[in-house]
Amino acid sequence: MQTSHDLAVDAEPLGRGGHGSLTGSLSVRRGFAFLAFAGIAWGTTGAAVEVIYRTSDLGPMAISFWRFLVGAVLLLPAWALRPSRKAPRAPQPAGRRMLLVGTGVGLAAFQTAYFAAVRDTGLAVGTIVTLGAAPVFTAAGGRLFLGERIGRAGVLAVAGALAGLTVLVLGNQPGAVHPVGVAMALLSASGYAVCNLLGRWTGRHGTGEDAFTLTLWSFSIGAAVMLPLAFHEGLLPQGGNLTEAALLMLYIAAVTTAFAYPLYFAGVAVLRAATASVMMLLEPVSAAVLAVLFLDEQLTAATVAGTVILLGAVAALALAESRLQAEHTMP
Repeated sequence: MQTSHDLAVDAEPLGRGGHGSLTGSLSVRRGFAFLAFAGIAWGTTGAAVEVIYRTSDLGPMAISFWRFLVGAVLLLPAWALRPSRKAPRAPQPAGRRMLLVGTGVGLAAFQTAYFAAVRDTGLAVGTIVTLGAAPVFTAAGGRLFLGERIGRAGVLAVAGALAGLTVLVLGNQPGAVHPVGVAMALLSASGYAVCNLLGRWTGRHGTGEDAFTLTLWSFSIGAAVMLPLAFHEGLLPQGGNLTEAALLMLYIAAVTTAFAYPLYFAGVAVLRAATASVMMLLEPVSAAVLAVLFLDEQLTAATVAGTVILLGAVAALALAESRLQAEHTMP
């Protein structure tokens, strides 16, 4: 899933001489392709986790720990080989520590709660609620804590997202959507929003970080945070298909983390932020398709209606923020 990529973009625009530029002469068409791959790949994360639940006794805390740890190890070579930095800004240790530690802890909450949501209410609903609520929480937090304007269109988009969540959760028959899983998804979305807002705040104060460094540190801190919890839950599977669980964990860490993140970084460097946000709606869509086709989950009429309203509102929110940004940058 999406994690620290938005933080990196907020803190230091990629592809404009910023730290960790990956683009070179990347075309817009290839940028679209990179974002499409990243969105679809992230959409498979929950499906892989769901299969791990079905074939082993690993829990969400252990899965989060192993994804953080293996992902950090696999990202290390890319971090070491990233382009040389240009005239780094004067460091502000306190702000940098707050960004790195806060992001690591926030990502631990974001990811673990998402995996718990997938376990408790299924892949489709868990992913849709998490990724639908996260931009809404971020927009609301930006307005409350950072003084960011979202405009009338943004307010309507937030209201539409809340309406979509209401239809999704309350419109279904009892048992179709589990309240505990929805609560975990909303907690996950809150963790994501906190991380994103922290990235925006530190970026404004000159303590942003390049994409690879932020991701590597965040995953390393996330692994450290999750280690005692994962150890208590059960760090290694004690039964089931151990080989399948290990291969799926390797897929999650390698393909949806170490490979998909650099592609996302490169893509967002050549496309507008709003375009990237809308492209990332591929993630919940691909998750829902996988849930229906391969995991035998049922999409009720209320779930489909709520999903359409929610994701449509997120797209409208992205477009509203794009217009405000354009107005702000006009001479």
